[in-house]
Amino acid sequence: MEPKLKIVMISSEVAPFAKTGGLADVVGALPQVLQRMGHEVIVVMPRYGSIDGQRYGLRRYFDTMGVWMGNTQEWCAVDVANNDGVPVYFIENNKYFERAGLYHDENYNDYADNPQRFGFLTRAGLQLCQDLGFAPDIVHAHDWQTALAAAYLKIWHWNDPLLGRAASVLTIHNIAYQGKYGASNFDYLGLQWSNFTPDKFEDYGAINFLKGGIVYADAVNTVSPTYANETRTPALGYGLAPYLNDRGDDYVGILNGVDYTQWNPAVDKLIPAHYTVDDLTGKRICKAELQRRFLLDVNPSVPIIGVVSRLVAQKGLDLLAATIERIVNNMAVQFVILGSGDKGLESFYASLPARYPGRIGSFIGYNNQLAHWIEAGADFFIMPSIYEPCGLNQIYSLKYGTLPIVRATGGLDDTVQQYVERTGDGTGFKFWDPTPDAIYYTVGWAVSTYYDRPQHIAKMMRTAMQQDYSWEKSAAQYEELYARALRNKAPA
Repeated sequence: MEPKLKIVMISSEVAPFAKTGGLADVVGALPQVLQRMGHEVIVVMPRYGSIDGQRYGLRRYFDTMGVWMGNTQEWCAVDVANNDGVPVYFIENNKYFERAGLYHDENYNDYADNPQRFGFLTRAGLQLCQDLGFAPDIVHAHDWQTALAAAYLKIWHWNDPLLGRAASVLTIHNIAYQGKYGASNFDYLGLQWSNFTPDKFEDYGAINFLKGGIVYADAVNTVSPTYANETRTPALGYGLAPYLNDRGDDYVGILNGVDYTQWNPAVDKLIPAHYTVDDLTGKRICKAELQRRFLLDVNPSVPIIGVVSRLVAQKGLDLLAATIERIVNNMAVQFVILGSGDKGLESFYASLPARYPGRIGSFIGYNNQLAHWIEAGADFFIMPSIYEPCGLNQIYSLKYGTLPIVRATGGLDDTVQQYVERTGDGTGFKFWDPTPDAIYYTVGWAVSTYYDRPQHIAKMMRTAMQQDYSWEKSAAQYEELYARALRNKAPA
């Protein structure tokens, strides 16, 4: 049977092979669902030095592949692995990808050659299609790193027998990261100087990868409907709002899905006990074990608020830092905090357990098992983000009956239903002002509900656990977006 569509996704990270955030989760999961829906999908990513080829069963596919850039030819090898039925091709070039970090060094300084690294990755992804004889209907690029794919299709491959009919889709996972680099890279990228204009790539004298991708893509989306609206405004468009507004209905928001084989308390292999919406006995066991693990007072009647986050201002963790002690001093509540990031915030959150023994526990770093334990064992999960394109932890929390306390922005606003005190409806607690006071009073509202209206907490937990944010729903919306891209491509 012929596949419905042939799709190539080019991405700088893909779970489980290399991951810094939600981008990897999307490109790890979405292709598998699309494949089950009858499409043929391949994925292209870098062969980073951190990827354990033996662990993931990588094998050599091409010993050498030539990739034309604007002013030179690069060479690479290509490996391949199977990711639940989806072929993932790895572009191996030690000059660009054999190093410690994906995007920056250990001091969080961007690699100076990032524009060459990801321009090359994008060109290599298109070259690979030609060398495989894979004629894609859709070239799906992700974030600034591969946004140039949309431009290359129209500038280099408009009359190509294999790539000429492909339509491009660009997914923006976080518009704050745009790939702005010096114009000196433009010759290498080979995008023709006639395109280095303010309505295409030029951005105050620099190249802007994401801007060019938005202009050239046949369809553009981001990872939640509310974030799509927010990025059309000056406040959260980071300079690109006019270009997104120019796209009209060709710019949409599609919520990220969740992999419920990994994040579901009924089957989660990493938590102390399983539980379901009909039998919450296991959640009480998970709570007690979480309290023991973080050296909290083991008390089933005190609510736990969980945090799993990068400890950075964007996530609102500085705002929480400004009020967490006031919360603990004035409310009967416990906190468990897992995360890393800003060194000042790391130091602050690391110091809290010693000052509030039995009431606050923290782990600085990342630990996947602990993340699952917190989702399963906490009563509430707080995400006070300044902006949040989609967010996944609040969706995990719903499935685990751990009620989210969130700032109503982006995907947080889309996925959490506000508690209605009169009826007990809702799935969490939302606030709008990005202030310590707003966090304090919303936590107070959640904690008072826990103690004074336990029947409402029980009703909300049931409602939350029955929410469905599986990938199948989102993948159907991507199918519609691909159809739109193909319609937009056709006149050209």
